[in-house]
Amino acid sequence: MTTIAYIRVSTVDQNTDRQLDGVEFDKAFTDRCSGGSLERPELDRLREFVREGDTVVIHSIDRLARNIDDLRGLVAEFRQQGVNVTFVKEGLTFTADDASPMAELMLSMLGAVAQFERSMIRERQQEGIAKAKARGVYSGRKASTDVHQQVKQLLADGVSMRKIAAQVGCSLSTVQRVKGG
Repeated sequence: MTTIAYIRVSTVDQNTDRQLDGVEFDKAFTDRCSGGSLERPELDRLREFVREGDTVVIHSIDRLARNIDDLRGLVAEFRQQGVNVTFVKEGLTFTADDASPMAELMLSMLGAVAQFERSMIRERQQEGIAKAKARGVYSGRKASTDVHQQVKQLLADGVSMRKIAAQVGCSLSTVQRVKGG
């Protein structure tokens, strides 16, 4: 019986330390991508790794899934494999042998709240962008070819990768990608 952590942050720059701070686990799988992303390679690896009797620990419901269908599907898949799922923030554990109506209700309710929260965040984000555009202060993301050319020039000039990321306004991983490609 192994305790396995699943950790997800939305960007490569975000820190994962706070998610399962103080929680003991034997192995961790960490994705650095949006929860709505269809490609979560570490979640796929976790799904292949787990065995009957294992427990998967996750900081919160929204770290596993951003919509109710995915959440219910993933938890059901783990439970069918005999794997327990624990959400630390919500204080909930769904065991392989407990398919009680109360457990299903809690999962559905909390999953719906997480989905609603995400929808509200996106709505506020769009409102903020619209207001910024109206004021003329939002120009959107820089075209990637412009960013890549700036990064290449600064790399050629011997500027450090961190300074390039700060100066150009991109992530460190973008600089690393441009350097490697």
